[in-house]
Amino acid sequence: METALHSVFTASGPEAVEVLHLISIFVALCSAIWLAVALALFFALGRRRHARPSPLSLDTQAERRAQATVTGLTVLTALCLIGLTAVSYATQAAITADRAPSVRVRVTGHQFWWEAQYRETKPSEWFTTANEIVVPVGEHVLLELEASDVIHSLWIPSLMGKQDLIPGQQNVLRITAAREGVYRGQCAEFCGLQHAHMALLVRALSHEEYTQWRARQLEPASEAARQNEAGERVYISRGCGMCHTIKGTTSGGRTGPDLTHVGSRETVAAGLLPRSRGTLAAWIADPQGLKPGTQMPRITLSSDELQDLSAYLEALK
Repeated sequence: METALHSVFTASGPEAVEVLHLISIFVALCSAIWLAVALALFFALGRRRHARPSPLSLDTQAERRAQATVTGLTVLTALCLIGLTAVSYATQAAITADRAPSVRVRVTGHQFWWEAQYRETKPSEWFTTANEIVVPVGEHVLLELEASDVIHSLWIPSLMGKQDLIPGQQNVLRITAAREGVYRGQCAEFCGLQHAHMALLVRALSHEEYTQWRARQLEPASEAARQNEAGERVYISRGCGMCHTIKGTTSGGRTGPDLTHVGSRETVAAGLLPRSRGTLAAWIADPQGLKPGTQMPRITLSSDELQDLSAYLEALK
């Protein structure tokens, strides 16, 4: 599995660069203000005050200087706030500018995984994957964010800031990957017991590789998997198809992730484990042991059934 970028300081798209610039301005200005306040405090603590002849006597010049200082600092504070507001507004306008997207993906947050449905002009060309989004380099991608249960929040630090997914409401997030690579996203809103184990990978490919990947996603289950009749039989007979879908089979469940090409994904259980035949078998055998609170129930299988099913799923490329 490739190392995924996961930092606002590795900005890899125009939206992320805008966010990084905004953060840098806020940090620099607030640091300067903090330093000025700290120096003023040390100066005030170390300054000697002259004894007054009478507690009620006033030093007119000192009072005027103090008044001018307070007034000046108040005006400066207001100017800083106005400046930061203007910069923040300009950044918000830049990253939310309405641009015609090349790719449109509806991302739905579930406890505790991500559903990604690629929605093209023709409904016949729609397809669904899970926990991974593949995008072409340099193209604008529109993510339509929804939630099926509780509030989630999608954060892909190297590509964009956070955006909430709220039940009954659709928010949007625009991303553009400037270079090829893998970018890690994470749920940034506490959504339950396995909130920390709810990762999303964004893989940026060249245009040619993306076109090939997309064409594969529109295809049914791979020939290698279809030849594994024993594994498919376990999948159907044990009720896996009640929650999952595999194109080319009789299953049509929508509760769990689409498994048509699960063997081509990088991870198992929304980033919990790297994907392999062994980790697939471990996940099927005891999902509650690996990820307590997940919605996937434990199904008792014999060792032969587990081997056949894991081999079948691994072949779904």
